[in-house]
Amino acid sequence: MFPPVASIATLTLNPCLDVSYEFPGLVRDEKVRADHTRFDPGGNGINVGRALKQLGAPATNCCILAGEIGELVAQLVGDQLDNLVAARMPGETRINCTILETNPRAQYEVDGIGPTVSAEVLDEVTDRFLAANQAGFGVLTGSLPAGVPETVYGDLVERLRQQGTQAIVDTKGPMLASAIEHGPYLIKPNRHELERHCGRPLPKLEAVVEEARKLQRKGVTYVCVSLGGEGAVLVGPENAYHATAPQVQIRSTVGAGDSLVVGLVAAFAQGHDTAAALRLGIACGSGTAKHPGTSLFTRDDVERLEPEVELTPLNS
Repeated sequence: MFPPVASIATLTLNPCLDVSYEFPGLVRDEKVRADHTRFDPGGNGINVGRALKQLGAPATNCCILAGEIGELVAQLVGDQLDNLVAARMPGETRINCTILETNPRAQYEVDGIGPTVSAEVLDEVTDRFLAANQAGFGVLTGSLPAGVPETVYGDLVERLRQQGTQAIVDTKGPMLASAIEHGPYLIKPNRHELERHCGRPLPKLEAVVEEARKLQRKGVTYVCVSLGGEGAVLVGPENAYHATAPQVQIRSTVGAGDSLVVGLVAAFAQGHDTAAALRLGIACGSGTAKHPGTSLFTRDDVERLEPEVELTPLNS
C-alpha cells in the first residue's frame, strides 16, 4: 500500500479498553485459566485508525478519553496510530471483554458502560474532527455514549458535506437512519442491520442488493453490505459487485467489520474503483478474522489474501 491522495480522519465517541481471553471452555461456578490474554485500545474508530496505519494510510484519529482507563488506552495506542487527538473528561472509559472458547468453539462479547458525555466535550471533539479533515474522508463509526443524541452522525454527515468532506458511516439503528437522510458517501451495514432498516428479511443475495440499490438511489453514493461467511456486496453509482471471502481459519470476528471499512476507505482515498475497493476491503476483513481476540490484520495478510478474493458483477 502507499499513502492516500486524500486525507482521512476518524471519530470515536465511545472508545474502550478491549480485553480478550481465550481458553478451552467455561466451567460453571469454577475459575478457568486463560491460554491467551490481550489488551488493546478499542472502539470502532480507533480500530479503523489502527488498521489504516497497517496499510500505510495515515489518519487523524479523534476520540473522547476518560479517567485512568482512558490514560491506559492512550498508552496502548502508542505508535499504533499516526495522530491521536483526544478530548479528556472525568469518569472512566469503558472496558469491553471478548471471551473465546475453543472447545466447543464459541465467542462471547460484553460491552461495558462509559461516562456520560457533556455537550461541551462533544462539541470539542467534533470540532477537532471537522478541522482535521477539510476535503478528504471522515469516518463515523461505532456506538454512542450516554449524553450524545442519536442524530449526531446525521448532523456530522451534513457538516462534512458542507466543507467538502466525504462521510463514511458504519453504525446501526436510529444513528444509521439519521446519517442516511443526509447522503453520506459510504455506509456499511451488515445484513441484519439492513434488514432492520428496511423492515423486512433479506435471506437472498438479490434482496440484499435490491435494498442496497434503493439506498444508493436515495443519495448514498456507495452501499456496502457485509454478509459474514458469504462475503459482501458493494453497490455504487455505476456498478455493483459481490465478493466471496478467501478461505481462512476464523479465530475471532471482532474488528472484521472495521477492517472491511478500512479497505474501502483506503482504496477510495487512493482513487481506486468499486471493484478494487471491495477486493481490498474483503482482504482486510478476512485477515483480521484469522487473528485471535481483538488483534487486527497485518500487511502481509492483505498482500496474500487480496488476490484470492473473487468478485462477481451484479445486475442491479
